[in-house]
Amino acid sequence: MADDNNKIFQGKGAISSNRSFIYPKDTELTGNDLIEFINYNDSHLKPHYRTNMDYYLGHHPVLEQPAKQTGADNRLVVNLPKYLVDTYNGFFSGIAPKISLDDDKDNQALQDWNNVNSFVDKLNEISKQADIYGKSYAFVYQDEDSQTRVTYCSPSHAFMVYDDTVNREPLAFVRYHYDNSSDATAKGTIYYADASYDFVGSTISPEPTPNLYKLVPAVEFYENEERQGVFDGCITLINELDRALSQKANQVEYFDNAYLYMLGIQLEKDRDTGQPMLDLKNDRFIYAPADTAVNGKIGFVSKPDGDNMQENLINRLTEWIFQTAMIPNMNDQAFSGNSSGVALQYKLLPMKNRASNKERKFVHSLRHLYQIIFSVGTALPDSSKNKWSDLTFKFIRNLPANVADEVNSARNAEGIISKKTQLGLLSFVDDPASEIKAMDQEQEDKIKQAQKVADAMPDFMKQDNDKQEPDEDKNNAEQEE
Repeated sequence: MADDNNKIFQGKGAISSNRSFIYPKDTELTGNDLIEFINYNDSHLKPHYRTNMDYYLGHHPVLEQPAKQTGADNRLVVNLPKYLVDTYNGFFSGIAPKISLDDDKDNQALQDWNNVNSFVDKLNEISKQADIYGKSYAFVYQDEDSQTRVTYCSPSHAFMVYDDTVNREPLAFVRYHYDNSSDATAKGTIYYADASYDFVGSTISPEPTPNLYKLVPAVEFYENEERQGVFDGCITLINELDRALSQKANQVEYFDNAYLYMLGIQLEKDRDTGQPMLDLKNDRFIYAPADTAVNGKIGFVSKPDGDNMQENLINRLTEWIFQTAMIPNMNDQAFSGNSSGVALQYKLLPMKNRASNKERKFVHSLRHLYQIIFSVGTALPDSSKNKWSDLTFKFIRNLPANVADEVNSARNAEGIISKKTQLGLLSFVDDPASEIKAMDQEQEDKIKQAQKVADAMPDFMKQDNDKQEPDEDKNNAEQEE
């Protein structure tokens, strides 16, 4: 194997340090090796994916801690994982990326295919899964009408197998499921570049289904080579923040329920029972009378107040969670209250750098995905199936846009850059090529309309216009002199 850190299974397979499955090149999986991969995914990787989804949904470990025998037992969850994922994913793909081709006809076919497949929405879900799990998969298939379609797959029930070469080329894609919770037999399909095979447990069907794409019909999307999600690096900080806030709530409840003590003071007693005329239990009262009211005391039983220490801890934990995730806290007064453009750019720089790295990984995966999609001639004609290498991807960071500044920048670029690049400076222009085509059509329509109006003019008006033209030319010449 190329990576010395690979974990070797009993068969031919291995898993790399970044949780990728490896298998010898040009070799089909045996039933036993397939089951080893599935078992490892279920026992080692799926718990991590499930835990991350639980964090995203707000089911944090503080909720599962043993109940306290006495005292307040508050369980508070600060769902920062969801905030981090939604904020970062909205920043990265909240504005639909612009995917285009230079050729007008091919570009129109591409946009039509993207719209029919709701590709932008699916890409957004793929991006969110990559932020939560560290990876996600796009799967290409043919529907009942023989049209090319794409969907997304969670890594909890699918995985890619790469070959053992330096390039780590996709060797097979495995999708599987269990019919019910009590059935321990995995069922699914293995997809190779030339064919696919159904399987039940370790038994692989000998009957292949031809693969029209001649490529493994799936692509892995990930943000970084380590396959880490947005909040993987700050799990312990999140747990401690939940614990600190829960403990602070317990302390607040403690002070609300503090006992009032009365020492060395005689209270009036009930004639029948001989007890003080107070509900000592429900009123949280400690009563210790004395024969004489000498040095009597009244007060509350309390413990030292650690509010300042708790607040400092909570603030420090919150700050470090955002710093570790490299995502700014948009609700922070120090962030939102600073109107300096340069200062804001510096605060956004870590997230922009992280998004730039993710964009490079996604562009690579998207290009390979469109290579699969174009290979069968349904999205684009067969003559254009190699146009995947000519695709242009433009990701726009979802930030408040100053439209006036964008328009001024585009106007000032007139004559310096191409019209397509000039329109690309405008965030509200989704497809510069289509916009140029629309502008040309508008100009053509104006010329036709002007010609139509001129043709409809009476002859005497046409003659007057003809007579006025030389006079106008003469006047213009005199002005120039």
